Amino acid sequence: MMALSTSILRGPRTAANCFNKSSRVSLRRAIAFLILIAAFVQFQVGELYTAQAQSSPSAQTTASDGLTLPLAIGIALRSNPLIRATSSSREMADAQLGLARASRFPLLQFGETFTESNNPVFVFGSLIEQGRFGQQNFDPHFLNNPDSIGNFRTSITFRLPVFDQKQSGVRINQAHIGQQQADSQRESVEQQIRFEVLRAYYGVLVAQARKEVADEAVKAAAADVKRSGDLVDAGLVVQSDQLSAEVQLAEFRQQQIQAEGDLVTAQAALNTALGIAIDTPQRVTGQLVEKSFNSGTQSELIKLALERRPDLARAGLALKSSKEGTRGARAEYLPRLDVFGTYGVSGQNLATGSADYAVGASVTFNLFDAGRRARLNQSRAAEDIAAAEAESLSNQIRFEVVRAYQQYVSARERVGVTARAVDQAKESLRIVQDRYREGLTTITEVLRAETAYVRARMSLLAARYDHYVGYASVLLVTGRLIAVDEFVS
Repeated sequence: MMALSTSILRGPRTAANCFNKSSRVSLRRAIAFLILIAAFVQFQVGELYTAQAQSSPSAQTTASDGLTLPLAIGIALRSNPLIRATSSSREMADAQLGLARASRFPLLQFGETFTESNNPVFVFGSLIEQGRFGQQNFDPHFLNNPDSIGNFRTSITFRLPVFDQKQSGVRINQAHIGQQQADSQRESVEQQIRFEVLRAYYGVLVAQARKEVADEAVKAAAADVKRSGDLVDAGLVVQSDQLSAEVQLAEFRQQQIQAEGDLVTAQAALNTALGIAIDTPQRVTGQLVEKSFNSGTQSELIKLALERRPDLARAGLALKSSKEGTRGARAEYLPRLDVFGTYGVSGQNLATGSADYAVGASVTFNLFDAGRRARLNQSRAAEDIAAAEAESLSNQIRFEVVRAYQQYVSARERVGVTARAVDQAKESLRIVQDRYREGLTTITEVLRAETAYVRARMSLLAARYDHYVGYASVLLVTGRLIAVDEFVS
């Protein structure tokens, strides 16, 4: 790097410009006292911040009166670890903004150094700094072979960037963009958490309903076993009818065991989504009833998604930040202007010495910087990458909307079909049972009808669950999963 620099210095050093001994000692003591106070205050602030962070109450909350969907989402938005992560991301963005703004403020430094040497140049300069250079020090023997000398140097240095090639402005703009990205990230995470909680919440309801269906099926199968056994004892049916009923009972008991395990798993999934202990007992109070949602058309949903998706907004902000980086790389061709000043006291001990000061300004212009063009090309490439990623994300969002909408429509249609199938299976079972009591059909037809009825009820539960989750997925992919009032029964 080749640089052209200009500076202006001024520092008269005469006895009239120096403080007397008592003034210098008072100045050093005052400076040292202020430094100690600043260090103490900084330490106390850090301790207070740490104590507050450690004493913050845990957000793990359970619902003693029953867990509703809004309450579950409220708990998750307080206790889920991803929320804490996004909060930290915003704090980091705020810190980046503070750091970027700080580059525009002056730098003020305090220093205290001690040096001892018999280097001729050092000795000569230190005697002049301390105001102790005399006629006798012109002796060539002294100049060439001086005794060692100690020098205490107390200094205060001030530096202010007046024009830093627009770099601070670029960093501040990028930090503001980073804050917006953190906010978009938090919004995206909150919507995703709502979706996960809703899916897990209704997953528990489905698991509970399936267990109830399995329990009822086991009771009905047990009644069939007893009824067929009584008929066998009466000589009205053969032994195979009772054996068939016992096989049916065993199958339903397997479904009951599976339903019990699925319920425990669903409850664990809900607690995980809430961000609380996985074995926390929960009493879910909602209902998985038939509902009608107004989703809109597919084209309308795509338009909404491109307008409201937080991740797409974050991609646009990333492109904007890359453009700021390119602007900063171009600004490196401009000169840099700084002003500075220093005040110091030099002496052979802390109680004596001579004061001096210097003020000036410097202008620096890089005549040749081999990496400057490469940095500009790198920034332009990053801008192109951000633009391509934003376009790719837009295409991906369109596909996600189409997929979510079609899955929702399919689930909505299945609800109607399976609801009719449940009614038909229930009526068919009633007819077959009546015929069996009259001896007009076999136990096989009864068992087949019971199995069809249980299967139809299970299918209806699955269709309703898919209907709820499908609509929630439509809201999620369009960036509108904010409220859940539509789902509450």
